[in-house]
Amino acid sequence: MNYRLTQKADDDLERLIDFSIHCFGLKHTLSYAEGMKQKFTEIVQTPKLWQSVNSIRQGYRRSVYGKHSIYYRIDKNEIVIVRILGNEEPNKGIS
Repeated sequence: MNYRLTQKADDDLERLIDFSIHCFGLKHTLSYAEGMKQKFTEIVQTPKLWQSVNSIRQGYRRSVYGKHSIYYRIDKNEIVIVRILGNEEPNKGIS
């Protein structure tokens, strides 16, 4: 099984990186981004380990990395990372 990011999740990741570089510097950002990718791999390996959030959206789950919530769903042969939300975007929803 593999994972893929939706366009919104990819945009979230790009914003997260831009925000992190501005606030914390390149070295920290690269380390955090690598950790995020490792979290995606963990989700693929044990996708049902993390909390179901059916009250938000049916079939979605949430895992946390650092200060970011990773919302995803399990499709037939892949994990779809739907959104990556953190404190830098308080008004964004997972839709």
